Amino acid sequence: MTLEEFRASLEGEAPRIGLSAPVAALWWDAKGDWSRAHALVDELETVDGMAVHAYLHRKEGSASNADYWYQRSGRNFFRPTLDAEWEALVEGLLSGAERHEQHRIFCAEVNG
Repeated sequence: MTLEEFRASLEGEAPRIGLSAPVAALWWDAKGDWSRAHALVDELETVDGMAVHAYLHRKEGSASNADYWYQRSGRNFFRPTLDAEWEALVEGLLSGAERHEQHRIFCAEVNG
């Protein structure tokens, strides 16, 4: 899925089935449902989940909480505008999901 396809999916009532929790959280965030987005990553102990968690707390206005989650995610963020950070997160997570799916298909083909 591309960023443009992801943006187009925001016209729907719910995120597409099969999205990772961090991507779904960004979908709900874009729909204006911060609480639902936060619930998806609140206890998610993955680098991607913690990065989205940090972004959500930054958006909430809780800089110290955001800093904690940025540190936990192991990422040094440039801290562009919230919109630019949201876009970078979506693009990065979608490209990672695409690479994972391509690897899964390759392994399935190789292993018969």
